[in-house]
Amino acid sequence: MKKIFEKDFRGRKLVIEHGELAKQAHGSVLVRYGDTVVLSTVVVSKTANILSDFFPLMVLYQEKLYSVGKIPGGFIKREGRPTDAATLAARMIDRPMRPMFPENFRNEVQVVNTVLSVDTDNSPELTAMFGSSLSTCISKIPFDGPIAGVKVGRVNGEFVINPTPDELEVSDLDLTVAGTKYAINMVEAGAKEVSEDDMLEALMFGHEAVKELCEFQEEIIQEIGVEKMEYEHIELPEELVNEITQLASDKLDKAMRIHEKLEKYAAIDAVKEEVVKKYEEENKEKLENEELTLLLTQVKLILENIEYDIFRSITVNEKTRSDGRSMTEIRPLSTAIDLLPRTHGSALFTRGETQALAVTTLGAINENQILDGLSLETEKRFMLHYNFPAFSVGETGRYGSPGRREIGHGALGERCLSQVMPSEEEFPYTVRVVSEILESNGSSSQATICAGCMSLMAAGVPIKAPVAGIAMGLITSKDGKDYTILTDIQGMEDHLGDMDFKVGGTRNGICSLQMDIKIKGITKQILKEALAQAHTARQEILDVMEKEIAEPRADVSEYAPKMETFMINPDKIKDVIGKGGDTITKIICETSNVTSVSDVRAVKIELEDDGRVMIYHMDRDIINKAKEMILDLTREVEEGKIYSAKVVKIEDFGCFVEVWPGCEGLVHISKLAKDHVEKVEDVVKLGDEILVKAIGTDKKGRLNFSRKDALK
Repeated sequence: MKKIFEKDFRGRKLVIEHGELAKQAHGSVLVRYGDTVVLSTVVVSKTANILSDFFPLMVLYQEKLYSVGKIPGGFIKREGRPTDAATLAARMIDRPMRPMFPENFRNEVQVVNTVLSVDTDNSPELTAMFGSSLSTCISKIPFDGPIAGVKVGRVNGEFVINPTPDELEVSDLDLTVAGTKYAINMVEAGAKEVSEDDMLEALMFGHEAVKELCEFQEEIIQEIGVEKMEYEHIELPEELVNEITQLASDKLDKAMRIHEKLEKYAAIDAVKEEVVKKYEEENKEKLENEELTLLLTQVKLILENIEYDIFRSITVNEKTRSDGRSMTEIRPLSTAIDLLPRTHGSALFTRGETQALAVTTLGAINENQILDGLSLETEKRFMLHYNFPAFSVGETGRYGSPGRREIGHGALGERCLSQVMPSEEEFPYTVRVVSEILESNGSSSQATICAGCMSLMAAGVPIKAPVAGIAMGLITSKDGKDYTILTDIQGMEDHLGDMDFKVGGTRNGICSLQMDIKIKGITKQILKEALAQAHTARQEILDVMEKEIAEPRADVSEYAPKMETFMINPDKIKDVIGKGGDTITKIICETSNVTSVSDVRAVKIELEDDGRVMIYHMDRDIINKAKEMILDLTREVEEGKIYSAKVVKIEDFGCFVEVWPGCEGLVHISKLAKDHVEKVEDVVKLGDEILVKAIGTDKKGRLNFSRKDALK
């Protein structure tokens, strides 16, 4: 039976429909937010892989181009692999949902959001997040929700919930806040150097709206929710826990106090392997295969719990870290630029055992990325790509197209650095930064921001201010009453801690924010302290970066394309292009001394509809030649002005003169001299340079000049 629930949410209608569509899914709702429509479904597997230490949650966000009235591009003409935007939307939904499932739940869960209709004023991503939470809450799947998310913008000094694209254009903040009715548990933001106090206020403002959406879900759950399922999970016998704790606790404690990453991990693995092997040897003759496998899984889980408890005890009780640092201490920093001689800009940033090599490449505006998605944005001129090879953590692994993590980390770095990038008018280039992670022990996305910033400055990109990034962590006590905030978290602190809070920005303010937590939520006080601690760390990192390179170079690299931009009369564009493109082809080939426009040495010329001309080449002399040829083609003769001209043709009725290449006109015999002229050759000869005055055009539109009037 179909049921409909409605709410006026901040001036826009939010409608939930249940019971008509996708009825065989374990939970499904159709969510209408304005004219945006998303079908959210959830299904859970019948069996659990209780021997796995991973919860198999899959969140999908499926963009259907019919939702915005588009036919997919390319040859296949149907949706293929998810766009980066769809991947990021799926990650944004996964991150606040994942901590809300029971810790020992191992049944596979698939949440599928199908975007059916898009009204760009009403976010399909946030609509899908609402639907994902609600469909899970009303199903039999155990889930400690609901959760919801909103966007926060700031327009003319006022915070706005779920701003429209037009409002975001003038907003200095693009913040996504998600969480439960009680606390925030996910943050994603881009900002134009917003202060820590203003960011905290925006977070709290957004959470008030999140509470409204959660309460609306609770009303719906009360009416149509079903009883939660029983699920299979591993029990840890108390006797076995005590036995392994006594056996391994001291050894693990000693191993975890080793400072060097690989040595520490090797020591921890050795202790675990020793204990597991002991139980395997003692029981392989006594137990069946399945029973033995279960026992060894229990042993591994207990060892992980011991490791977890020791880590937290060292941090919270002893107020020290496993690598010996204080709570606010940043690992040793080092920087370098110009490592790669032929790239347009390169920089290396190392923080402890995390190292990022960033390379900047400059290209013409027409090399921008074309976007085929649901948003109004159709192209992108600044891109940051992040690569995380397995060797960076001393492992073997899969090599292929980027995964969700690489796309997400690249987007975070891009969001941060885009806040300080020059406009197209200021710097008409397409810019690509690639971050190659060479070593990783936590916070490689923030190392990417630091290395990327330095590589941009080394490439001569006039960014508004240097940017640095830092990752903060959180460790809470078992009872939740005590907590410790960590500056510059490493891999183990991220893995075993409660929060990964990444802050990027300039000396003046925040440019990006990303927060993920493994607990149910965090308080305003923790957020405030984390932001303040990150601010201090950011200044310290910027001090080191600015010693290496303090500001963007005055010009681009000798190997980067130089650029000249100028305006011509839009009506003259056709004259520059010529019939079938023959004129512009001639300009390119003659100035570059090549035979084909596809030659890599050829000058690049771009013409915009408004008359803007952009010329790119590594040699400024070639740019200047091309510019002069285009100006000659588009320059207009001013009536009454005197010009120096060359005689290029002689007829009985006068001579033709060239004022500049491509601009010719007639000097009639009657306009050659003050006195009567019998023969043109009596006054001028072929190749002579003479002064002429522009006197207008004839009925055929030809330019007319007068030597006689110029002599006056």
